[in-house]
Amino acid sequence: MIAKSLQGLAVAALAVLPLLPAIPAQAAETLPLSDAVQELPVAAESRAGYQRTSFKHWVDADKDSCNTRAEVLLDESRIPATVEAGCKVTAGEWFSYYDGLTLTAPGGLDIDHMVPLAEAWDSGASQWTPARREAYANDLDADRSLVAVTAKTNRSKADQDPSTWLPPLADARCTYATDWVSTKLRWGLSVDEAEAAALAELAEGCGQETVEYEPAI
Repeated sequence: MIAKSLQGLAVAALAVLPLLPAIPAQAAETLPLSDAVQELPVAAESRAGYQRTSFKHWVDADKDSCNTRAEVLLDESRIPATVEAGCKVTAGEWFSYYDGLTLTAPGGLDIDHMVPLAEAWDSGASQWTPARREAYANDLDADRSLVAVTAKTNRSKADQDPSTWLPPLADARCTYATDWVSTKLRWGLSVDEAEAAALAELAEGCGQETVEYEPAI
């Protein structure tokens, strides 16, 4: 009898508790490219302490046997990709927008971090936890954080920002600037003065280009 009475009191107490509102998801932001550039914080960069191994990448986050590289190849192939055991992608059709080339063999492709790992480190990631750096290096939740491009263009870019490197295909540069800015805003990364000036100049010639991004959790 006492146990039943206590149970009844507990149920009654829960009934009068206010319902807590659900925590809203981070809303996507959409801005004209020129305005988005102005939203980027400007700060000096430092490469001190950087090691590529600080960013664990090409992981299999969802444990489906496909690592991040394979996931990007599968997602960006314009035709159903050929996949062998162990999620080895062997054929497909990929458009490298940096140089306008179409490839059918994945061996000629690199998966480019839109904002290179070293540049991310310089711009704020040096202060992140290892888990957040891993999330950045394997970001499949934003379409342009990772992109399949020809190995030649990716290696030409290396760790440069838009003040010193832009895609060789001129028609790709507004898209590139948009992707770069959206990635930096998504991850709360800063820009240095030369980078900010280069992005502002690019934005002036990009008409109605808009930046859409969802802040990374």
